[in-house]
Amino acid sequence: MQPEAMNDGPEVLDHYFSVSRETRERLIAYVGLLRRWQKAQNLVAPSTLSQVWLRHVVDSAQIHSLSPDIHHWIDFGSGAGFPGLVTAILLAETPGAMVHLVESNQRKGAFLRTVIRETAIPAKVHAVRIEAVTEQWDEETDGHIEGVSARALASLDLLCGYAQPFVAKGARAFFHKGRESASEIAKASHTWDLDLVEHKSLIDPQSVVLEVGRIDPLT
Repeated sequence: MQPEAMNDGPEVLDHYFSVSRETRERLIAYVGLLRRWQKAQNLVAPSTLSQVWLRHVVDSAQIHSLSPDIHHWIDFGSGAGFPGLVTAILLAETPGAMVHLVESNQRKGAFLRTVIRETAIPAKVHAVRIEAVTEQWDEETDGHIEGVSARALASLDLLCGYAQPFVAKGARAFFHKGRESASEIAKASHTWDLDLVEHKSLIDPQSVVLEVGRIDPLT
């Protein structure tokens, strides 16, 4: 049976990833909270809620599967927590792991904090604008960042600007992109000299995850 034809539930995970019982329980708790909070605020597009496990959980889990060696993340525009919260759940059993969630919307920040508390995962919410985080980040205080992620947030050229300070210090960036990825790459190449790899999405043949290992401004 194709995953798209399955009933939406945690069993969809089994087609793509092997996770521990504890991880599975945390993901189930997260999705349960999402469904409850969705009734009061628009955390995800209503049209995607019927396939939340495939369209959001599995899609987000691709980031960790591409980079299991990265344990310290910053996730821009976290919104409902995709992919940042999913990454944190997948890292919950990894000593010393941390995912920093940047979300300026206070109500979404409250949701993120609720999930963090209820699932006991290694994550921290920064309720400020992305620019404020990138400008004020102090590695001695906040920690070294190894990975940057963002999903459904902004165009690639803008994302590169946000991620560049971290990538310049050795981080790798991972960005979900849809069918317009080629045009976004072309546009970004006018501003940035990029070293990137395109990973085909596991759930959508027209989508990719862009892995960026170098972001240098063009002079």
